[in-house]
Amino acid sequence: MITINLASLPLPTSADSEKLNNFGREIKGLHPAHLGTSFEQVKEALYTYGALLFRDVDLTPEEIRDLVKAFDPDSTAYGHGNSKVDQTKTSILHSYLKTIPRVPQVQLIGHGTVRDHEGIPEAVLKHAHHSSFHNTRVSDEDEARGVTRFFRWHMDAALYDLDPPKVTALYGIRVPKGPNQVVRYDDGSEDELEVPLGTTAFVSGKVMFDILPPEMKSIAVRAKAKYAPKPFEWMKDAHAVETGLGVESEGLEKSLDELDWDKEKIKIYPFLWKNPVTGDLHLEVHPCAIMEIYVDPVPAKARREGVLYPDGAHITDLKQVRELCYEMQRPGIAPKLVYPHAWQDKDLILFHNRGVMHSVVGVFGQDQVRVFHQCNLAASDAPDGPNEEDIMKWA
Repeated sequence: MITINLASLPLPTSADSEKLNNFGREIKGLHPAHLGTSFEQVKEALYTYGALLFRDVDLTPEEIRDLVKAFDPDSTAYGHGNSKVDQTKTSILHSYLKTIPRVPQVQLIGHGTVRDHEGIPEAVLKHAHHSSFHNTRVSDEDEARGVTRFFRWHMDAALYDLDPPKVTALYGIRVPKGPNQVVRYDDGSEDELEVPLGTTAFVSGKVMFDILPPEMKSIAVRAKAKYAPKPFEWMKDAHAVETGLGVESEGLEKSLDELDWDKEKIKIYPFLWKNPVTGDLHLEVHPCAIMEIYVDPVPAKARREGVLYPDGAHITDLKQVRELCYEMQRPGIAPKLVYPHAWQDKDLILFHNRGVMHSVVGVFGQDQVRVFHQCNLAASDAPDGPNEEDIMKWA
């Protein structure tokens, strides 16, 4: 068997190379649609490094779907389970996705008008702009100078009825060129991050957990997130905080009575998802979709000194839920911990959707056209959480 050729991704000067030295690898000399006997090595590399880059590759929608499916052969449907997600106007997602008709697991995303594309006569694509979702926005003057924001930090998941995809593929078919932009956090920290135009920003869920102080690790290893029913309909009228890491508590969510939902389809997941190859724990909580938190009591033989919620808790106050999540996740999106990918035409990135968080970033001009394909498949099983040994170690 030929050993696959892995190269480190170029980190920006802003990155903490020690923290991110094991994040992401480029695979050279191997076409992602023809992995053959190298697939198991690629799979191990993906779960080990979180993201894999293939440069200058031609891929059909069918090849992208089949590649993603190889990581979870029993998966079949798009991650949000709706082959017409672009027509579901009650969802916050409908504006940004256009389904490829013959391969409904693959979505067309990007910016600008695209014609005669994979069976779609015409699509007017919209790159997600923070003004459509955030509670505040960057001024026109600052935006003209290249100031922007993270749009929404998330993992790809319906978080209702269907389990989170294991792997997501992003394929950059046409990538506009332009000057770098500056992400401004606008949260009082004065944090900023220079990024390539239209980057996709990634952070490691492992690093996000590793850097937590002991009292937060204790909560994380014992906590479970209960997600809202049909969360992308529930949050449609809500506004995000300036960092894109969660939603303001303004009471703008739809009442549960307004949603047509089934109690049996509600999803409750551990805060920490266990890596199937490395055994590492990844902090993976969707900060916009979470509704309640369950915290298990500290195990009988574990220490209790300095531990928060030693007897367990059920947190139902939405503002408190969001504040706790933000306190846990905000350190993990610090500028030095973000990998902002500099897209080139025909780049393919595969990422471990259960191990990283990501965000759309930036703003394009009216005349700039961006064409991407995205694919993820609702998983055939739920994420594994911490085991007994993990709980005893960190609780």
